[in-house]
Amino acid sequence: MSGTQDHAHDHAEEAHEGPIKTPKQLALAVLFAFVVPIIVIIMLANYVTTDAKPAAGSEALEAMAVAARIQPVGMLEIKDLSNPATLKTGEQVFQAQCAACHVSGAAGAPKLADLAAWAPRVKTGFDALWNSALKGKNAMGAQGGGDFSDFEIARAVVYIANQGGAKFDEPKAPAAPASAAAN
Repeated sequence: MSGTQDHAHDHAEEAHEGPIKTPKQLALAVLFAFVVPIIVIIMLANYVTTDAKPAAGSEALEAMAVAARIQPVGMLEIKDLSNPATLKTGEQVFQAQCAACHVSGAAGAPKLADLAAWAPRVKTGFDALWNSALKGKNAMGAQGGGDFSDFEIARAVVYIANQGGAKFDEPKAPAAPASAAAN
């Protein structure tokens, strides 16, 4: 029985011992526990910060490269409303802005040239239709202040309404500002 007890005692001691049995194993464990992570961190830092940075006198300072880096975020486009040639026709505005909904009838929009759908709208008159186009109505968003001038939107309203049975006249181009006419 004492042999069984000795065996159980040896087994219990082995269960409480760690994998490190010698000072050499302890030194290696310390080395791997502290030095290896530091080396990994240094290598990751080098990987992240290393980049192909252009040297002085390279393409980075060329005029085109500088212009691309300091390019403005937004652009301001000023339209000459006094020159009808620069303005879009009603059909051009319709194709660019209105066709997505008014060709397919999306979101309840009356289809182009659907006389029955346009008849009650045409009866309200040009000004009511134009106002709806500028401010928006139901699912249609406001078009005023967008890509096109109010005059161009008016041309598109006339184009769409006339396709739907109206007989609206083409709106007159806005008069040139007095300061522009004086020059």
